[in-house]
Amino acid sequence: MAAYRLPSPYDRAPLKRRVTSFALALAINLVLLLLLIGLGVVTLPNKPRSGALTVDLLPESRNAAADQTHKTTVQQRASSKPVPKPPPITLPVKPTITPPPKPSKQPWIEMSKDELAAADISKLPADGAGGAGDSEVVGRGPNGDPLYAAEWAREPSDAEIGGYWPHNVTGWGLVACKTIPNDRVDDCVELDQSPRGSHLASAVRQAAWQFRVRPPRKGGRALIGAWVRILIEMEPGALSG
Repeated sequence: MAAYRLPSPYDRAPLKRRVTSFALALAINLVLLLLLIGLGVVTLPNKPRSGALTVDLLPESRNAAADQTHKTTVQQRASSKPVPKPPPITLPVKPTITPPPKPSKQPWIEMSKDELAAADISKLPADGAGGAGDSEVVGRGPNGDPLYAAEWAREPSDAEIGGYWPHNVTGWGLVACKTIPNDRVDDCVELDQSPRGSHLASAVRQAAWQFRVRPPRKGGRALIGAWVRILIEMEPGALSG
């Protein structure tokens, strides 16, 4: 029975074996060299710099022509750009003055003789005087309300005043009272007196509950609740209000 044997490298020819060994050794050396270079152990030699100076001599006419060409190109580019137009100048127009239109109607109102007489302001009553039949305003009462002159519905008697008037004292007392229905007054306030310190205003205030005073009138209407001024003066043997 025949036996099979694998071929051995030693069965090759000697020359072929030497070439293979050389190629294998060269490859190993190249790999090692590349590794050393990559690790920085071995550095490649730099090429020495040359100390020679190179000068390019060009004719002057060639440089001048190149400059002229460059200037021409720049001018052409500049001229190709659009130049913005200046804004138009508008001169101000001289203003004209237009006269106001003439009134189509007469600037006055025609009135009859009676209308002119009724519109005469010189015949109007003075401030505070009121209309015809209105009570006279003589000042301001409490809280700034109008104060009217009192009009007696019945003058007080000696007995009504004597119970409050100081004995053997002459002079006058002035009070302001609010009118209430039935010609009566209430809430009287002392205003003034003479002589000073005589308490005559207090005497008038205390006796006022007996007084009969008509309420002031304005526009034909009685003003119940309006303020009236009451003056009581005592003279030897006389009383007046």
